Amino acid sequence: MREEGRRGTDLGKEAARYTTNGGLFPDDLAMRIVWSWLGGRRRFLFDGFPRTLAQAKAFDAGLSERGLALDAVYLLELPEEEIHARMLSRLTCRQCGAVFNEAFHSVSVDTPCPSCSGPLHRRDDDTEEALKLRMAQYREQTVPVADHYREAGLLMAIDATPGRDSVFARLYSDIREENP
Repeated sequence: MREEGRRGTDLGKEAARYTTNGGLFPDDLAMRIVWSWLGGRRRFLFDGFPRTLAQAKAFDAGLSERGLALDAVYLLELPEEEIHARMLSRLTCRQCGAVFNEAFHSVSVDTPCPSCSGPLHRRDDDTEEALKLRMAQYREQTVPVADHYREAGLLMAIDATPGRDSVFARLYSDIREENP
């Protein structure tokens, strides 16, 4: 969804109104972006979607109409204190979009991007206020999504405490097992 913003599409401009203050996209906007991106793809992996029960149900219905089904839905589990620490130490490259963590990657806003040497910055929505809003929205709107997919037998929980490399290794392993 942020990619739409970087590309300057109409959908991206509309989405930017929400990403800059840490709010969730309205369901209809999220679905338009997802269907636009998905196009004719038959294989995909989303990060952070769907975030509401309405999005999950609309996505399920849209997949069914297209003759597609979900293999799994992953829930990355992390204590709120750790979420807080990671969000407030996240830096993004203005040039290539790579994401780093000050603690994990030994970088700061004064460090050039390790990937492209571009400038690193803190996103506008990585603030205490935005984080409180996101966590409240998560509890109210996203926890029911996890329950929805748990009831459907699709939910797979992953402990995200060890960090993204561990999470990636687990996801990669699962995907390779299902699609050798």
